Amino acid sequence: MFICSFILRFAVENNTIMAVAIKMPKMSDTMTEGVVRKWNYKVGDTIKSGDLLAEVETDKATMDLENYEKGTLLHLAIAEGEAAPVDAVIAIVGKEGEDFSGLLGGGSPEPPKAAEGQKEEPRKEEKPSEPAKETAGSKPAEIKASDNGVSHADNRIKASPLAKKLASEKGIDIAAISGSGENGRIVKSDIENYKGTGKSAPSVQTGAESFEEINVSQMRKTIASRLAESKFSAPHFYLTMEIHMDKALAARESINANGDVKISVNDMIVKACAVALRKHPWVNASWLGTKIRFNHHIHIGVAMAVEDGLLVPVVRFADQKSLSQISAEVKEFNGRAKEKKLQPNDWTGNTFTISNLGMFGIEEFTAIINPPDAAILAVGGVKETVGIINGEIAKTHVMKVTLSCDHRVVDGVVGSKFLNTVKELLEEPVKMLV
Repeated sequence: MFICSFILRFAVENNTIMAVAIKMPKMSDTMTEGVVRKWNYKVGDTIKSGDLLAEVETDKATMDLENYEKGTLLHLAIAEGEAAPVDAVIAIVGKEGEDFSGLLGGGSPEPPKAAEGQKEEPRKEEKPSEPAKETAGSKPAEIKASDNGVSHADNRIKASPLAKKLASEKGIDIAAISGSGENGRIVKSDIENYKGTGKSAPSVQTGAESFEEINVSQMRKTIASRLAESKFSAPHFYLTMEIHMDKALAARESINANGDVKISVNDMIVKACAVALRKHPWVNASWLGTKIRFNHHIHIGVAMAVEDGLLVPVVRFADQKSLSQISAEVKEFNGRAKEKKLQPNDWTGNTFTISNLGMFGIEEFTAIINPPDAAILAVGGVKETVGIINGEIAKTHVMKVTLSCDHRVVDGVVGSKFLNTVKELLEEPVKMLV
């Protein structure tokens, strides 16, 4: 639930009744506009403080818009599914029959009132007309006969009388034949040499081009804006390393067999990165233009895929939490993210980010830095392979990770040392507990 502030009051002549313009509030630090997914009340309804007026989709989640005014809902400025910028008027609350035109567009005329006993409905968004579909039996495009004996001037087939007679006797569509005579004229030999049998129809392309367009969601707009800004403003470079995961997998299996909380490989990676960040503060930093901020706290963002895009909830003070605590917190975030119940404080404050696509069969990839972080770790899947273990050929499990670094803050040596620490912790998991 989000408190709807940003209201503008308009007094009428008697100074006792005031219409209220409810504006689109800023529900997150990166929100520039919101989409009304659902109005819970219609024009003419009586509402009071505490009622949930609407469901608003922001760039991060769908949130409840709480009303703090008492009166009649006089006007809805946008329909369901439409967007409005922050601070734009989206509804008017006041006394029934009250003139609220002064609140709309600086004095624009009041919209027509609904007939008595009827409630005004929000205007519906007009859908673009669909492209005409090709139906069975529809006439195909005319076939030009520059190649098959049809004259451009009068669209008649140019063929000798004998050729026409033979084509008719053989049941051949003469329009399907290319003429070898003068100016493409069809002659007797063309009919005799025609390899087709029976009547043949002109070749017609039966497929139909089609497409579908959808409006860009608020979340997708923000992802596009922030990551484009990151990619083109921060000079990225990438460091890839292979990590042997045999001991990590064995430790995970032992923990899960004896504990109530089941941990994942990703939980172990979060813990390993948190411990490594404590040893390498340059990676736990951010570029501020004229300053570099070194964060003494370690808040790790964990990228999660949702229906409309990507959310990055933050595990705070990850270096101080146990594997079971990290696991429980990430599972809770994942459930709330899918239900669009995360709140702004859940996805802000990250100092480092992890993006894991290993569960989708991806072996290796690079990720774009999540501002304001100086680095992000892209994690691939654990792969069973053959390697040299203690000088002998043996089966092993390996995982590739790639660190994307902002070169304004993190140099190659700094990033390499951080990755080596992560590798050491995952290959000897007991060190994470020391």
